[in-house]
Amino acid sequence: MKKLIFALLIFVPCLAIAQGPRGGGEKMEARKVAWLTTKLDLSAEDAKIFWPIYNDYVREQSTLRKERFQKMISFRKLKEIEDLDDEEIQTLILNDFNFRQRDLNIERKYYNKFKSSLPIKTVGKFYRAQEAFKKEILEQYRAAMPAQPSN
Repeated sequence: MKKLIFALLIFVPCLAIAQGPRGGGEKMEARKVAWLTTKLDLSAEDAKIFWPIYNDYVREQSTLRKERFQKMISFRKLKEIEDLDDEEIQTLILNDFNFRQRDLNIERKYYNKFKSSLPIKTVGKFYRAQEAFKKEILEQYRAAMPAQPSN
């Protein structure tokens, strides 16, 4: 179950990006913005500060996820792991670590920007609202999946 949740948290943003011209990613982001607007209940002054930082944050994450998605496509085109040499396997693993570290660096960078510009309770509400949004999307996804027959 944890693996499913982890995969979805990684894969859902990639799906949104992959939908590109059809606007699927934009629709999801619009839903998230509406969700955050409701959950954060920002004052006019805090909203003027929050949204530009948030938009930069989303842009940076989107750029990283697009790059990661492109690497995933080329990874899928590779032969079986058994056919790769040790150095190639190590490079694939280290590239994944690199993407995850870069994602964490973006998270830390924007946490510091939010924290230095907004009350910490607002920052806390933001992170809690993001997690609640992911949970909501995951529940909707599960509800839309056809029931699996039990063996």
